[in-house]
Amino acid sequence: MAPDTASAELAVIGTVRGGFDDRFGTPRQPGLAPSAVAELMLHPPHDQAEALRGLETCSHVWLLFLFHCTAAQGWRPTVRPPRLGGNRRIGVFASRSPFRPNPVGLSVVELEGLILAPGRCGLRFRNHDLVDGTPVIDIKPYLPWSDALPEARPPAGFEAPPANALQVVFSEQAERACLDAERAGVPLADLVSELLSQDPRPAYRRQQSDRWHGMLIRGRDVRWTVEGGIARVVEIRPPGAP
Repeated sequence: MAPDTASAELAVIGTVRGGFDDRFGTPRQPGLAPSAVAELMLHPPHDQAEALRGLETCSHVWLLFLFHCTAAQGWRPTVRPPRLGGNRRIGVFASRSPFRPNPVGLSVVELEGLILAPGRCGLRFRNHDLVDGTPVIDIKPYLPWSDALPEARPPAGFEAPPANALQVVFSEQAERACLDAERAGVPLADLVSELLSQDPRPAYRRQQSDRWHGMLIRGRDVRWTVEGGIARVVEIRPPGAP
């Protein structure tokens, strides 16, 4: 009997920990925030060191994951990518939108090392675009000779990587908060700069210059404004602050 191809059941093999605290502010693609670090912790029965054998010499891997923050909203045949200004519609299959028939994403991340401790098995990685708690369904090695195709053509409007849209400056309070975080072993300043320089605001808010924005980064509440092409980090509140 032929297998049923109308549906499929996928196992979640692990969960991302230490990723971005919230969907807002998370990079829209991997490779845009070198300071972003996280771990993938494997679940039983997949948490076996043997399953990772060979990755110790690998520099990058593909992570296949589920868009758990948006899956309940269903799919859309057309989407409006922020990269195209948020006004132009294209087909969902010509985009990397999370609103897909099957909420599956893929990201290539820089592998920092393997986690092979008693009761803990997984990967450390950086330069990613994954929200904390993201369910991962597979890991594959990145093969430069096969996966990097310089002659490939993307959809119109996606020919070049996004340029930094904003200059980022810190208030005195924000600078002190970054120093405090650094002393606590939580590098923060570079990551905040990398995220805000990409202007994570929705396209319809990019003409507003008097609005405060906030997002959670490594447990800190980061408040910022934009005016004249400058993102000003006004305040960074530590965990537990009112």
